[in-house]
Amino acid sequence: MSSLAYALLWVLTRAVAWLCFRYRVIGKVPKTGGVLIAANHASYFDIPLLGCGMTRRAWYLGRSDLFTFPGSKALLRWLGWIPLKLGRLDRKAFDTATALIKRGKVVVIFPEGGRTLDGRLRAAKPGLGIIVAQTGCPVVPAYLKGTFEVLPTGAKRPRFHPVSVSFGEPLTFPQTGDERESRKFYHEVSRTVMERIAALGDVAPPDHHETAEARNAE
Repeated sequence: MSSLAYALLWVLTRAVAWLCFRYRVIGKVPKTGGVLIAANHASYFDIPLLGCGMTRRAWYLGRSDLFTFPGSKALLRWLGWIPLKLGRLDRKAFDTATALIKRGKVVVIFPEGGRTLDGRLRAAKPGLGIIVAQTGCPVVPAYLKGTFEVLPTGAKRPRFHPVSVSFGEPLTFPQTGDERESRKFYHEVSRTVMERIAALGDVAPPDHHETAEARNAE
């Protein structure tokens, strides 16, 4: 995708967001360097409304089974979608994200692994920590407020509701080389980032019982 095409889409999306959802942006993404944006996931509107809150182009890790109409996947890849297979570690998707970050690009991940069904934050998967371990990149937590009300799971049409996106300060994490410690590192990164996302939205973080269940299921 050319820089001009991306800029035109950015301006159009930002204008629609401002007109329809009284869109606001709080905070900012670092201007240079590879960075991973970690955001809550409540709606199909999250990707465009998060994207138009950044002045840098971003690539997005997203489920590979969401778009099935002819030509959709090629178009979405052109727009910056990195298809992610669920149920196992998708090395191809994570290698693509890692390579982009090492080249100084912005990659977005939704650590919960899917949209919330009730508006509350869900426990994070360890994929976030894996990318951080492989790149050493900073993580910028982000909270999208109002997108669940605009288009909750199961809704057939969007509603008019104020939307804002808040970007937090970049987080960095020390790393260890031990395999056992690495697994612990993945979960520590995910837990810490989800707590920061919750703080940005002034909402409750995922409870520890849910997080423990998520770990046991992996």
